Amino acid sequence: MSQESLPSDGGPEHPDALPEYAERVLEVAELIPPGHVMTYGDMAEWLGEGGPRQVGRVMALYGGAVPWWRVVRADGVLLPGHELRALGHYRAEGTPLKEASRAAEGHVPRVDMRRARWDGGGHTEGHT
Repeated sequence: MSQESLPSDGGPEHPDALPEYAERVLEVAELIPPGHVMTYGDMAEWLGEGGPRQVGRVMALYGGAVPWWRVVRADGVLLPGHELRALGHYRAEGTPLKEASRAAEGHVPRVDMRRARWDGGGHTEGHT
């Protein structure tokens, strides 16, 4: 997926500048309180633009400087390849987890979406 797949914002003024949509996604990621998560779809809905794939693309390209572990898949499965790092953050922040069954590959827990999901309440000043 190329950058053109992100919602259009007229292009950055400076070539090294983040696209406006990426900046907005990263701002929302920073608003998510410790111990809580939002799904990629939740973020797109909150922003009123793009979709889960566009949010995922932004997080993959630019998310390293924000609490990326707080943006998750809707099923609560940890980000492949980053499970242990994410798990460390979740445990440090007290994020509700569901322990994996013994049959689950790698026995890695997942986020308890019912308890950990954040709806963006209390930070509506950034909502557009």
